[in-house]
Amino acid sequence: MDVTLHLAQEPAADALLGRSPLAALTGMLLDQQIPMEWAFKGPRTIADRLGTDDLDAHEIAATDPEAFAAVLAEKPAVHRYPGSMAKRVQQLCQYLVEHYDGDAEAVWRDAGSGAELLRRLEDLPGFGKQKARIFLALLGKRLGVTPEGWREAAGPYGEPGSFRSVADITGPDSLAKVRAYKQEMKATKK
Repeated sequence: MDVTLHLAQEPAADALLGRSPLAALTGMLLDQQIPMEWAFKGPRTIADRLGTDDLDAHEIAATDPEAFAAVLAEKPAVHRYPGSMAKRVQQLCQYLVEHYDGDAEAVWRDAGSGAELLRRLEDLPGFGKQKARIFLALLGKRLGVTPEGWREAAGPYGEPGSFRSVADITGPDSLAKVRAYKQEMKATKK
């Protein structure tokens, strides 16, 4: 995996997301209740604070929970809720270690269909159906992971030419369109 993503809107953070499957999964996990750029900067911030140039599922899974929570809580905090998100990141890494020997890319590497990949993503701690569909769309649209039926499994997030989620962001203009779509959806719910 070595592509250019524009989710954090910061070159170093986006470079990590584009080359590190675990960073991409972690950014997606953090993407709730905070601006998406902040969420996707999180993996770079965590790596920097751990003194590494990438995230390692084995290392994060084995880290003392209080020490890892302190890494996320250090100012500026990685997330609005650093303690609970630190726990979720560790749970994700522990799951990856137990089920994929710590290899995040193995979640999608040999998926035989979009439906199978969606199921694998939904099995990840912290990934519900919507988050799994959005990440599946990100894999298909930006990372070239396109098992048969991936668009159908991703639901509306897989539609070409849409601006619904992080899967549709290619730069500042598309980010503005996604943000406008989300604001429109919030207004509709009220």
